[in-house]
Amino acid sequence: MSEHFNKVRDYLLDLEYRIVSEDATEELFVVEKEEDGISNVIVDCEDSILIIEGLLFELSKGSEDIYKSLLVMNRQIVHGAFVLDDEGKKVIFRDTLQLENLDLNELEGSLNSLKLLLSEYSDELIEFSKA
Repeated sequence: MSEHFNKVRDYLLDLEYRIVSEDATEELFVVEKEEDGISNVIVDCEDSILIIEGLLFELSKGSEDIYKSLLVMNRQIVHGAFVLDDEGKKVIFRDTLQLENLDLNELEGSLNSLKLLLSEYSDELIEFSKA
């Protein structure tokens, strides 16, 4: 277990995220903050970077219009971005941060970006998930 793992855990607790599960061997957490609409977000310490990922919805079928809308929305996201999984079926929020000089404000900014994204685009995301 690295010092980064412990630091990230402390930051998550300081930010009042509930750690649903943690794996010290893999150096990852699954967190939630229900009042912010954040559920099952993975926070993973990988070598020199911290990866934050949360499944937003699954696509039953993709469409050019949905992909275009997601790319346009990406421009408005302060930290992180919409990404597709390897199969192009799942839309995920993803952000990466440097672990070496990670501070509380930086992690908070990334997680707040997800919170803002969920509140600002909830109607669109729900409609996309029905497509």
